[in-house]
Amino acid sequence: MTDFGEIPQRGLVLLGCGKMGSALLAGWLGQGLAPSAVHVIEPNPSEWLRGTGVGVNAALPAAPAIVLIAVKPQMMGAALPTIASMGGGGTLFVSIAAGTTIESFEAVFGDDSPIVRAMPNTPAAVGRGISAIIGNREATAAHLDLAETLLAAVGQVVRLEREGQMDAVTAVSGSGPAYVFHLIEALARAGEGEGLSPALAMQLAKATVGGAGALAEAAEESPAQLRVNVTSPNGTTQAALEVLMDEGAGLPPLMERAVAAAARRSRELARG
Repeated sequence: MTDFGEIPQRGLVLLGCGKMGSALLAGWLGQGLAPSAVHVIEPNPSEWLRGTGVGVNAALPAAPAIVLIAVKPQMMGAALPTIASMGGGGTLFVSIAAGTTIESFEAVFGDDSPIVRAMPNTPAAVGRGISAIIGNREATAAHLDLAETLLAAVGQVVRLEREGQMDAVTAVSGSGPAYVFHLIEALARAGEGEGLSPALAMQLAKATVGGAGALAEAAEESPAQLRVNVTSPNGTTQAALEVLMDEGAGLPPLMERAVAAAARRSRELARG
């Protein structure tokens, strides 16, 4: 049974319950958190949400143990005033909104409120996500532990040394699943070009990328060594890697430009 600290007694407010909020909520309930401890604010609640037994758009506790902010950045201005009065006390605020800085939340809740900024990613939907967290000056070790407990319901959690690293995290793991999905698309399309049916090419591409990712996580060897292991001299894999690893036109410079573009956009969003 997961230790949810004071949440069972004081409650948890979930602001926004879209795909990521729903994944987190399902994880908490699956780990034993009582539905009665959860209070959700969601303008368009799903049938699944209504059937969980949690409070939906009902009265909120005055001083919950935690408020988890899971609305999209463009909805933040309208959503935050509904919970602003909870700032300045013993409530921990955790945000999973991309591009919204701790300073922005301190302006709403007060800089004496403990705030943790987090960046999860979409594989959280299948319990295989990874989240990075960083707290403000008021966030204690216990606050970070509680935030990690909640986010660990949908995958791994890492802690950052400074908030400035969040832009790189956003560019690598936050946006990264989309890069992998596009890799699957491109690999399948290339297979079609070599004569495979679209369905077979997509099945092969999905299973190959998914299996390789699982192997990379499970193996003791580094991804570089795993690549070497599967590359026979003058074989088919080497022929492909000579294209992919080309220093001028291969995958490394392309990925560097893609990650740099995402990090740059993350910084722009943070500046408003």
